Amino acid sequence: MADASYPSVAIIGGGYAGMAAAVELAARDIPVTVFEAAPMLGGRARHVTVNDTALDNGLHILIGAYSETLRLIDKVAPKRDSFLRLPLMLNIHKRFSLRAPKLPAPLHVAWALLTAQGLTGADKRAAGHFMQAMKKRSYRIDRDCTVAALLDEYSQTIDLIEYLWAPLCIAALNTPMQRASAQVFLNVLRDSLGAGRAASDLLLARMDLTALFPKPAADYVRARSGVVEASAAVERVTQDGDGFSVQVHGQSRQFDQVICAVAPHRAENLLADIPALANARRQIETLQYEPIHSIWLQFKSPVRLPAPMTGISDSPAQWLFDREIICGQRGLIGAVISASEEQVGETQDALAQRVVADIAKNFGPLPPLQWHRVIAEKRATFSCMPDLVRPAIVTGCKYFFLAGDYTAGDYPATIEAAVRSGIAAAHHIQ
Repeated sequence: MADASYPSVAIIGGGYAGMAAAVELAARDIPVTVFEAAPMLGGRARHVTVNDTALDNGLHILIGAYSETLRLIDKVAPKRDSFLRLPLMLNIHKRFSLRAPKLPAPLHVAWALLTAQGLTGADKRAAGHFMQAMKKRSYRIDRDCTVAALLDEYSQTIDLIEYLWAPLCIAALNTPMQRASAQVFLNVLRDSLGAGRAASDLLLARMDLTALFPKPAADYVRARSGVVEASAAVERVTQDGDGFSVQVHGQSRQFDQVICAVAPHRAENLLADIPALANARRQIETLQYEPIHSIWLQFKSPVRLPAPMTGISDSPAQWLFDREIICGQRGLIGAVISASEEQVGETQDALAQRVVADIAKNFGPLPPLQWHRVIAEKRATFSCMPDLVRPAIVTGCKYFFLAGDYTAGDYPATIEAAVRSGIAAAHHIQ
C-alpha cells in the first residue's frame, strides 16, 4: 500500500524515461500515475503491428554499457532471456570487419583493431594512437568541437573514418560527424570501448521494444498501487496552489509533483502555462532534430545475412538486421537509415525498393517481397552538436521535473540516456 505521507506524482509520458521514473518511485511505494498519449507504451521505442507481425517504430541497438537500462529490465522482468548478446562486431559487407574477442579490457579492443580486416597497418596504428591519447585525457577535451575536427586533429585516415569512426558516430549520436559533438562522442567511447569488456557487447532485443521494458514496467507499477493509463493525452498542465492541475480528456486531476517525460517538441507545449518553466522552454526551442528511417522488409522465404547485424556501403541503409537470427521472424529484414535527412519526403515504395536492390547487389538474388513498411521518425533525436545547452532535469518550477533523452547529461539521445533521466527525476521526488 502507498504511504499517504508521500506526494502524489503525475508522470507524463510512458516511454523509457517515464517508465523508468515510475518503476523507481513504485519501488519506494510512492503513488504514481503515468499518462501515455498513445495506445502503446514505449514512446519513440515502441511496438507496432504490421500484417500481424510485431515490429518496432525504430531499430534500436543496446550495448553492455547501458547499465541502468539493464538493471531496470532485470528488476521488472528478472531472469528473462531478453537479448541476443554478441561481443562487439562491426561488419561492413566486403569492406570491413572488426570483432572483439572475449579477452579482458583493454586487450579485447587492442586485439580487435590488430586483427580488423579492411584496414592497413597505418590505419590500425592511427586508431590505436587515438584511443590511447583519449584514454590519457580521460576522454575529455578542453573545448568541444565536431567529431570530424577531432579526428582530423589526430590524423585519422580516410578508411578508418569511413569504416569505424563515422559509423560509430552515426549509430550513437544520430548526427553526422561534421556537426556532431566530439565530447559526447568521447563519452560514448569512454563507457563502451574504453570500459570493461562486456560494456562494448551488442545487445539485440529478442522481443519488441514495448515488451522489453515498458510493458513489464507497467505491470510492476500497477502491482504496487500505481496507475498507468494509455490513450490518455495530457492537454494542459497548470500550477494549482502548491500542486499541479493535469488536464486529461477535458478533466483536471490534481497532483503534488510532476515529471514531464515526453518528447521535447511535445514538452515545449506542456510547459507553456507555467511562467517558472520559461527558461526550460526556451532551451527546448533551440533544439534541432535528426530523423531516422526504419525499413521493414518481409520476404516470402528466408533471407540469411552473414550476421545478425550487417553493414552495407553505397546504400542509404547503414545496417541490416536479420530478424530470423535475432528473434525467429522468418524472412524479415530490418534496415536502418540514421541521420536520414536526405530521405525525408521520399515515398515509402521508392525507398524500400532502393534498399531491396542494395541488399540484392550485396548478397545476390532475393525471394519475392511480400510487404514492406517504412517508419519515418522526423524528430527521432535532437541534433547532438558541440556545446549544446540541454534543459536540466530540475527546472525553475519547484516540484516540476523533466525527463527524456534530450535532457542534460553525458549521453546523446539513446535509450540509456532516457532511462537515466527518468531515474534522476525520480530521485528528486521527496
